[in-house]
Amino acid sequence: MKVAITGTSGLIGGALMRALQKDGDEVIAIPRGGSDLGGAEAVVHLSGSPITVRWNAQRKREIRVSRVLSTQRIADAIDASKTPPRVFVCASAIGFYGDRASEVLTEKSTAGDDFLAGVVREWELAARATRVRSVQLRFGVVLSPDGGALAKMLPVFRLGMGGRIATGAQWMSWIGLHDLVRAIRFAIASADMNGAVNAVAPGPVTNAEFTATMGRVLRRPAALPVPGFALRALFGEGAAVMLASQRVIPERLHKAGFEFEDPTLEGALRREL
Repeated sequence: MKVAITGTSGLIGGALMRALQKDGDEVIAIPRGGSDLGGAEAVVHLSGSPITVRWNAQRKREIRVSRVLSTQRIADAIDASKTPPRVFVCASAIGFYGDRASEVLTEKSTAGDDFLAGVVREWELAARATRVRSVQLRFGVVLSPDGGALAKMLPVFRLGMGGRIATGAQWMSWIGLHDLVRAIRFAIASADMNGAVNAVAPGPVTNAEFTATMGRVLRRPAALPVPGFALRALFGEGAAVMLASQRVIPERLHKAGFEFEDPTLEGALRREL
């Protein structure tokens, strides 16, 4: 199969590209700002600017533009193609749900009302505005030592200085990079899958549980909490990404028959680390 991918220089795009090439698939890397699909049978859109930064008006514009407008560009290219791909798989995020305490969230749950939830709603609408089958994978926290949140945590935890964030009661919905790549490929191959799909493992945990598991896997103490006010001082409004509680389950993946190879946090961390 010929697959066109945006974001191949990033953590997820690079891992997907390597997995596809290993199995003999042809990969077309779409450069930033590009829209040449090269006759691909599937298109996977993964690019977007980081959100775990201090937000201001300019940064918020960048977060929105890098997701919504880039997705519109790819969708337009698909619709303009003489031989369009069979499927468009677009990254999305569980930020769609906003901060929901301990509520169990499935794809049927309503959207949140904060900035990120609004961006994700627009992002998914742009992805669905195409004539081909479209899947929007709502990513949770992606676990890999090579990038993302885990890579930022590792140096601190390895020094024995890790700890829960704020009260530690907020829920974290995560997925190992290995299973995320498998889920993207599953979405490409599943002809009856479309719309929003939660790309998270079936075992969400509280931040306190996450911290304890990290300490156990790394064999390091993890008892130094990070106060919520310190994160707000560092990241301003952007601290919401780290403080929000999202207890998301992969209902549609489960019903479609997808089987996680790392359904537990400890198993995923041991594989990735």
